[in-house]
Amino acid sequence: MYAVIESGGKQYRVAPGDVIRVETLTAEIGDVGDFGRVLAVSQDDGKLLVGKAAAGAKVEATIIRNGRAKKILVFHFKRKKQYKKTQGHRQNFTEVKVERITV
Repeated sequence: MYAVIESGGKQYRVAPGDVIRVETLTAEIGDVGDFGRVLAVSQDDGKLLVGKAAAGAKVEATIIRNGRAKKILVFHFKRKKQYKKTQGHRQNFTEVKVERITV
């Protein structure tokens, strides 16, 4: 059984027991919550519920930790103009563990 959820403008395929990194959520570590938008759910018998059929489904997850990803370098350059600019970026994330999927 798996589900496709949306969080932070991105879509994730999750199954019970999966640990995923999503955009920062405003909750404390150890809290159990559910994802608001479930796009599709695969059932054990092989059926795939999509759209309105999957509207009642819920994906419950526990927040494991909040953190920041590794730094990436953003480099801007314009040739023949002596223009160079280097900037670093670290994206915040929340790591969650999917507990159960209910239809």
